[in-house]
Amino acid sequence: MPRARNVPATRKRRKKVLKKAKGYFGNKSRLFRYAKDAVEHAERYAYRDRKKKKSVFRALWIVRINAACRAEGLRYGQFINGLTKLGILLNRKVLSELAIHNPDAFKELVEKAKVALEA
Repeated sequence: MPRARNVPATRKRRKKVLKKAKGYFGNKSRLFRYAKDAVEHAERYAYRDRKKKKSVFRALWIVRINAACRAEGLRYGQFINGLTKLGILLNRKVLSELAIHNPDAFKELVEKAKVALEA
């Protein structure tokens, strides 16, 4: 009697991998052996970069805030220090949006930070 190989489960698993590999170049999109490696690699990068995205955005916000602060004659670190002394707890995302879309409000914050640093 031949052994049972559970072909439906194997086929389902292979189809799932090949579906994820759709659009890959060459054998990586057609042959299970190569698609499996490519999909595993891609999923590893995707997992890592979902975490990395947060730090990339934070760095972007800091660059924007720094540029807006320097236009007002203050460095980023001094600005954040002044806001901390005042007890203003706005996160970098909000500060960045203020700097871009509402420069007058941001200018007021910079002035307040300058006053706090001098005191």
